[in-house]
Amino acid sequence: MDQENELIELTGTVDSIIYKNEENAYTVLRLVDENGELVTVVGCFPYAAAGESMILSGAWTTHSVHGRQFKAEYAQRLLPTTASAIYDYLASGAVRGIGPATALLIVNRFGEKSLEVLENAPDKLAAIRGISPQKAAQFSETFRRQTGMRRLMEFICSFGLRPVLAIRLYRFYGDSAMKVVRDDPYIIAASHIGGSFAEADEMALELGVELNSENRVAAAAVFELEYNAGNGHCFIPRQKLAAITAQLIGVEIERVDDVIAEMIGAGKIRFEQIAGCDACYLPNLYDAECYTAQRIAALAQGRYASRMDFTQLLSALERKQGIQYAPLQRQTLQLALENQLVVITGGPGTGKTTSIRAILALYEKLGLRTLLAAPTGRAAKRMEELTGCEAATIHRLLGAKFAEDEESVVFSKNAREPLECDAIILDECSMVDVVLMSALLEAMPSDARLVLVGDADQLPSVGPGDVFSAILRSEAVPAVRLTEIFRQNSSSRIVRNAHMINHGEHPDLSLNEGGFFRLRRLQAASTVETVTELCSVRLPQKMQIPASEIQVLSPTRKGELGTVNLNRNLQAALNPPDEKKKEKQFGSVVFREGDRVMQIRNNYDIPWHSADNSAAGSGIYNGDIGMILQIDGEQENLTVDFDGRIAVYSFDQLLELEHAWAMTVHKAQGSEYRAVILTLCSTSPMLMSRDILYTAVTRAKELLILVGDEKLAYQMIDNERQSRRYNALRVRIRRASGLI
Repeated sequence: MDQENELIELTGTVDSIIYKNEENAYTVLRLVDENGELVTVVGCFPYAAAGESMILSGAWTTHSVHGRQFKAEYAQRLLPTTASAIYDYLASGAVRGIGPATALLIVNRFGEKSLEVLENAPDKLAAIRGISPQKAAQFSETFRRQTGMRRLMEFICSFGLRPVLAIRLYRFYGDSAMKVVRDDPYIIAASHIGGSFAEADEMALELGVELNSENRVAAAAVFELEYNAGNGHCFIPRQKLAAITAQLIGVEIERVDDVIAEMIGAGKIRFEQIAGCDACYLPNLYDAECYTAQRIAALAQGRYASRMDFTQLLSALERKQGIQYAPLQRQTLQLALENQLVVITGGPGTGKTTSIRAILALYEKLGLRTLLAAPTGRAAKRMEELTGCEAATIHRLLGAKFAEDEESVVFSKNAREPLECDAIILDECSMVDVVLMSALLEAMPSDARLVLVGDADQLPSVGPGDVFSAILRSEAVPAVRLTEIFRQNSSSRIVRNAHMINHGEHPDLSLNEGGFFRLRRLQAASTVETVTELCSVRLPQKMQIPASEIQVLSPTRKGELGTVNLNRNLQAALNPPDEKKKEKQFGSVVFREGDRVMQIRNNYDIPWHSADNSAAGSGIYNGDIGMILQIDGEQENLTVDFDGRIAVYSFDQLLELEHAWAMTVHKAQGSEYRAVILTLCSTSPMLMSRDILYTAVTRAKELLILVGDEKLAYQMIDNERQSRRYNALRVRIRRASGLI
């Protein structure tokens, strides 16, 4: 007998909700069965509420602590139909803003038709004294949304998939989400939804998609291209793409190659023989790479004949800034005077910021309108602090927003509506991927100057391409590599050791001095304990460095020394439970007023306003750090302060936030902190690399503490291997410049 035939049926009405996990919809509830008996039921019941009826299929089990309970595998759920059950449903808080008193007013007026009125006739609700038209519309919208979300979740759960996918689908597609996912189950594996291809494929096969069908093979090929773009690749060699796609779905490689050929013919995959590869691109990445190469090559050939005497100009700038420029900085200034494009690279303390200030002063002398930009909010803020001039993220500068399909990103600044400027200085360029660089170049006026600044030895961008390195390696652009170390005094070892690490040398980690310390801990538990104590007691009390100015870094999210576990421990020490602080549990995470949090994906639609309401806008971006100011259980939202930008998140948007006392080295790129604590842990070889350690060390301004086994640090220094990224930008720039 199969398992399904062993399932039994249980029918009843929900009496109360004992526990619910909003991330995965796991719920424990009390149900009054047909015999009037109160029983405990566990299962996946999104938005369950008292008063609704359920027909459940499952089995009785005995929990070691909670005793006898019914474990539901399948559920058919019906909204309440009697007036008393509708009152129970509404009074339980099932619809945000409606409590027992309002529920009584609604049910007394409309009886058994209350839910119908609530969904379809908010104007009738507004006729009830005490319910304004605005509140009525809000109640109706919330009910419709929850009803649609619940139906979608039930549909998703019926395939054994995670309910969190339904939350994302509904956020992007609203009431049409069910139709969208039925028409194309593989939408689940799209990056903006975040499901795995296996989850999407399981649904598609259950919905009747053939194993060998063109749609399935094509979806798998696109998934592989998108997945690998997330790992930094602009293209995949055709033979490799066919092989990994065939392996993914268990189809003959010849069948896959035939479908790839059809996709190339239809323009769904762009194909070109370049850089020694038969390269297969997603269309948007192909266009971005080609356009970036053409614009960089054109800018590199732009020259200006200055009417000003450079020596006199330089002397005037030195007097104004009270500084004497080093020879390489003088060369940088001359290149910025005479060329449309200049690239500046160098390690920590080599004078990149001084060069930016000097070029700003030079452009001001020339009467040029100059914009300052950086890839992240924290990098832009740091640029502002160092230069004294306004800086913006690239996304904000370009007016990024979601397109009408709510999947792709569009920019209000582009070739048709370019930026109003004569020059752009872009910092932290190693973080910029090819899509963002292409968008910036398109929005630049054709005669504007561009200065690219960064550290080519740091980690490459999270997104596709290796843009900054490729531009430098093309040898087609005016470039300066700053090498002399200025930001160093006799006692500081952070900058000195960073350069040693970058050159593959082993600094003496036993010398605990000069702002660079190592605390040997050989066990993960003692490492976590030490990190927590440093943040909560030792640094604040002994060195007067508050926890707000300390950043814990780890190479990885996973494991005992990963950011997830570190944040759990740091929250307990730095912002423990307090009856005065409200909390919201979301899955396994508890968000609490006073928590430090980070936005983990670009969201161009979240509105924000300044603390004094003098400014407003929209868009919170990946990597933005803030603090939870308020949690409102009644309105089901929480308020976050992102460095003066106040944004409100509904509870179903909490997927976009995570705690940020500890973060990965990748997430910290582009930021500087007064004190950095780095956990040394054994993890994936890809994360045990020199560039990870170098990037982590260079985040610290005053103090760096390595906690763990120094042997792991030396392993990272010796691991120079960087994963190869499939991209052809360097070759394209050289070709567009006539060098090949």
